[in-house]
Amino acid sequence: MPYAQADIYLYIDSEGVLHFTNTPTSSDYKVYMRETPTRPKTWRPIQNYDDVINEAARENGLSSSLLKALIHVESYFNPRAVSKKGALGLMQIMPQNLELLDISDPFDPWENIMGGARYLKAMIERFDGQLPLALAAYNAGPSAVERYQTIPPYDETQRYVEKVMKLFHLYKKS
Repeated sequence: MPYAQADIYLYIDSEGVLHFTNTPTSSDYKVYMRETPTRPKTWRPIQNYDDVINEAARENGLSSSLLKALIHVESYFNPRAVSKKGALGLMQIMPQNLELLDISDPFDPWENIMGGARYLKAMIERFDGQLPLALAAYNAGPSAVERYQTIPPYDETQRYVEKVMKLFHLYKKS
């Protein structure tokens, strides 16, 4: 599937006015910013992971719909996902948690989902079954949730909890 790409060009006229364009009309325009092409997100079939999601849910007393929702938000079902902060794989496990969660290959879907499910279960237990707090802890870290005694006032974390909860209810209905 093709996708658009465009560099941004800048020209400063004699009065000091800045002119930006992606289609320069003269050699007076100079490259201001090169676009780094990225591939658009593609849908990955979630059925590929149903067996391991169901196994992880069963072993940890979790809902498979909850695990699907979390994976959806965390990685869009991309087993090779790496976040800007360095989180890895389907459930976006931070490198410092790999050993604790018994994960040797964070890009192996089985290891990642099993380890992520164990971590989510630990967060649910830590926050007395309060799922929104456990999800906030999964995203922002448990110390942030403990510090605020609620979902931390971080836009990213608040949106994250809302998205996971919405998808959890959608997956439960399907």
